Amino acid sequence: MLRLETILCTLSVLYVAARADFKARNCSEVREACVGKGFSFAHVPLQEIPGEHLRVCPQGNTCCTQEMEDTFGQQSKQDFENLVDEMSHELRSTFVSRHKRFDEFFLELLENTERSLNEMFVRTYGKPYMQNSEVFENLFAELKRYYTGGNVNLEEMLNDFWSRLLERMFTLLNSQYVITEDYLECISKYTDQLKPFGDVPRKLKAQVTRAFIAARTFVQGLSVGREVAQRVSKVSSTPACMRALTKMLYCPFCQGMPAVKPCKNYCLNVMKGCLANQADLDPEWNQYIDAMLLVAQRLEGPFNIESVMEPIDVKISEAIMNMQENSAQVSYRVFQGCGQPKPAGMTRSTRGVSDVFNARFRPYSPEERPTTAAGTSLDRLVVDIKEKLKLSKKFWSNLPEAMCVEDRVTAGNASDEECWNGHAKGRYFPEVQKDGLTNQVNNPEVAVDITRPDTFIRQQIMALRVMTNKLKNAYNGNDIYFQDSSDEGSGSGSGSGCTDVCPTDMDGAATEAPVVKADRSGPVGDSAPPHAPSVALPTMLALSALALHRQWR
Repeated sequence: MLRLETILCTLSVLYVAARADFKARNCSEVREACVGKGFSFAHVPLQEIPGEHLRVCPQGNTCCTQEMEDTFGQQSKQDFENLVDEMSHELRSTFVSRHKRFDEFFLELLENTERSLNEMFVRTYGKPYMQNSEVFENLFAELKRYYTGGNVNLEEMLNDFWSRLLERMFTLLNSQYVITEDYLECISKYTDQLKPFGDVPRKLKAQVTRAFIAARTFVQGLSVGREVAQRVSKVSSTPACMRALTKMLYCPFCQGMPAVKPCKNYCLNVMKGCLANQADLDPEWNQYIDAMLLVAQRLEGPFNIESVMEPIDVKISEAIMNMQENSAQVSYRVFQGCGQPKPAGMTRSTRGVSDVFNARFRPYSPEERPTTAAGTSLDRLVVDIKEKLKLSKKFWSNLPEAMCVEDRVTAGNASDEECWNGHAKGRYFPEVQKDGLTNQVNNPEVAVDITRPDTFIRQQIMALRVMTNKLKNAYNGNDIYFQDSSDEGSGSGSGSGCTDVCPTDMDGAATEAPVVKADRSGPVGDSAPPHAPSVALPTMLALSALALHRQWR
């Protein structure tokens, strides 16, 4: 009797075990999960089948056909690429939007400044300005061309502007003479020694050069960051990575456990292996971000392009008044160096400067000051960009951690025994690898060839390195070569080379113009001595205008 009871008990246990085994081999959950994910397989087993046909997932009993495993492989690649795209979306959109805002702001600032100068000079100088306005139009055209990447040497361009302005003003101030092109060329040689515009050109050149170098380099930096982020976020999976992703994301389906998610450390090792080259971008990326933040500090402080450009009309006007004030001395020294030009005779107007320049000068009222792009200011714009830049540091090395968060990919904080470890549901024991290509030599999940860095990623690293060097130079007020976007030529090096304080230019320059054989054919009375009556009245007018202007300022 006891023996019969023992047999019956054993049979009961075997029956229960058989029922449990049958239930474990049922693939109905897998079928439902596949339908829920949009898969349309020709055949999904009703219960487990032998898995000798599998090449990635465990080859025991399985709920997957060969078609299912192949499809899971392609889907895992798509899932991975979509996830990287999703995780990098904010970074990419930040660089795209901030580059656009800064570029719009700067170009509108230039347009407003040019319009402001034109309106003020039309009121102040009238017809003489309008007849010579192309000098100022060319100035702003060249500034814009420099900013947009053109082959422009800022210092040479500004020097040329003052030389052209001197030629035009000298002709107007000496309308009783015939001023030829050769004579004007002679005048331009002595611009630095004559200093007809006082100290304004030297100061303005230092301010404009440093501010434009910083602004152009900063917007170039935003452009490079945008391009690198967009390119690197388009990942390409290696065959080894695809196998690891398939095993991590879809082999639970084949094991009849579609709801079980990967263990977090398991996910980290897979992602660190698949994103090993991207992680190598991080050190250069962080240095680039630091350099961008340094230039941003300059834009907020001594290299603030807004504070340089808004009063540029007033500063150039001061230079013109200075020229009027010293017109007698300038003319006398030019005559010494270039010879006395021939008198115009009765066919030319001999009007004085008072007839040429009508210096009605008044400052802008607050409501007339131009507004910049989107009604913002440079300070607010730079503060916003700085905050976004700081958040982007260590982005590439933090990407695996960001991708392996709970509910997105992994089981998160679930019990270590309730997650997929690559073979079954249970604890994941291997150590999490460090970041970067060389640290993947012993990655247990992804076979990574550490001797073959991704050439595309290396190109992006080099682009960041070059940009970082440009930013560091811009921080010190220096410019280095940029590719000219308009003619494929290299940009000109320019920049004052100074940081906060620039040395005075031409302090040691000679004070006397070289002696050139003068044209003595004209009457002695036309030699324009330092206090010639023909320019005394306009000098007094210019002084009065300058005094009123400074009082209003």
